[in-house]
Amino acid sequence: MRVIGLMSGTSYDAIDAAAADLRLDGDRIVLQPLGLISRPYDDDLRAAITAALPPATTSLADVCRLDTFIGQAFAGIAEQAVEQLCGGHADLIVSHGQTVFHWVDESAVRGTLQLGQPAWIAEATGTTVVSDLRSRDVAAGGQGAPLVSIFDVLWLQGRPGTPVALNLGGIANITVVPPVGAPLAFDTGPANALIDAVVRELTGSAFDADGVMAARGRVHEGLFERLLAEPYYRRAAPKSTGKELFHLGYLAEKMAGLPEIAPDDVVATVTALTARTVAEAVRGYGGTEVLAAGGGIRNPVLMDLLKLELGGIPLLSTDELGLPSVAKEAYAFAVLGFLTVNGLAGTVPSCTGARHASVLGSITPGRGTSPISPPGPYPVALDLATP
Repeated sequence: MRVIGLMSGTSYDAIDAAAADLRLDGDRIVLQPLGLISRPYDDDLRAAITAALPPATTSLADVCRLDTFIGQAFAGIAEQAVEQLCGGHADLIVSHGQTVFHWVDESAVRGTLQLGQPAWIAEATGTTVVSDLRSRDVAAGGQGAPLVSIFDVLWLQGRPGTPVALNLGGIANITVVPPVGAPLAFDTGPANALIDAVVRELTGSAFDADGVMAARGRVHEGLFERLLAEPYYRRAAPKSTGKELFHLGYLAEKMAGLPEIAPDDVVATVTALTARTVAEAVRGYGGTEVLAAGGGIRNPVLMDLLKLELGGIPLLSTDELGLPSVAKEAYAFAVLGFLTVNGLAGTVPSCTGARHASVLGSITPGRGTSPISPPGPYPVALDLATP
């Protein structure tokens, strides 16, 4: 089955479309990557998303418009992916949409909202769409995150030691796959969320390109200690978080009463925060290697700090195992949708905290026959195939 996964993360800078040939081979999923394209949000839409996100207030009219405009943006890149990556035909499109709110009440998730009306994608491409993949896990008592955990578990189990999959998006999350016992996954805290927020506020740039500001700056120990005191880091897993907590206003509160801090030092401090909190989470669960993906791996200062904090635990990118790091999340959601249309659950309860595993998402039919199959044996592993 030729499947396209559409993903825009908590940094909401662009939409990624990754295409794959997916098939069930006995008790294994075989994934052959077909390529990735990425399209930035246009400036007006990105500004509208920014204006609607917490702690800002918004209206139902704004939510409706965003749902439409984001859906149309996803539809545009889906059309391009069908033509450029799939030779004019895809069997299924899986759309994560754009997360605009993740409702965390203490340690429980009460709801989650991703915008990007899938009807626009189905109408533009004629292809069946699976969307809204997080809500069913939340309804089953789970965090609705990190949903990539099932991909990580299927892919990494059997590797020596305790491999840890790391995603450095707006928020950092890990999946821990021990040789014995249940796997575990959770958001460790901010990855690029605070870095990007500071850089955008101070310079107007979208992110700290090549870690230049962090490299020039020095960690402010007073601010660093305040940030590390955040109670979220001490909560037991499974747990999840988002920009509802880690945003510019949050950082301003932590800086209150401190002497003025140079911009480069602020960026250096929040970059060090990401490295420290990720490394503590990895060490806390006995990780023996870290396989990283996400936009944060393109920040050399962050990666160097993370290597230092990991203290000898190997840090690799998923590219080194044959999976393009920039496309990993989009491929993971392609797999989730593939499981859905095969009637198979897309969650690992020990990773999300749900009462049970669930078949995820809502299905928007395309034109013609929808690719829905009766459930078969559940896969136990995921293999990468080469063209």
